[in-house]
Amino acid sequence: MECKPSSSSSSSRVDRRTIEKNRRIQMKALYSKLHSLVPHDPSTTQQTISVPDQLQEAANYIKKLQIKLEKMKREKDKLMGTTKLEINHDNDINNLKLGAQHKTPQIDIRESGSSLEAILITGVDFQFLFSETIRVIHEEGFEVVNAGFSILNDTVYHTIHAQIGESCAQTDGVSRIIERLNNIVYGN
Repeated sequence: MECKPSSSSSSSRVDRRTIEKNRRIQMKALYSKLHSLVPHDPSTTQQTISVPDQLQEAANYIKKLQIKLEKMKREKDKLMGTTKLEINHDNDINNLKLGAQHKTPQIDIRESGSSLEAILITGVDFQFLFSETIRVIHEEGFEVVNAGFSILNDTVYHTIHAQIGESCAQTDGVSRIIERLNNIVYGN
């Protein structure tokens, strides 16, 4: 008895061949597209580059771009006055970089007669400094007349206006406020 291949098995072989041919065509098109996106040295454009070499060239280019991007981010952070918090564990393999950026807080206090203006500049992570500033001003006998804030990017600008309270006639209250707030903000 002669065994004839069934029509279903021969058609499935043809289908597999067609699928594989289409996959190879699609992969070739993707390689070509990837190769066109990577800048090339003018001296090497005349040569035919093998697919593994094209992939290696693309991988190297991506690594260069990542390094360049990190360098640009550090430069931007430096210009913006922000730094990245970096936590290094004992094990060098497990270095963890936190993306949280912390802006160093700043405070400026101005006195004009019986009034006081405090300008506090912080990052969004230092909101507690605003309430601490209000607390110190109250403890030194001043009454807050007006307080407000505005946010620009990741920087918060607080403005506090206060007057010497009626029950307080201290002359060195402003200097104590300045000293205490500098101690809180700058750790002096």
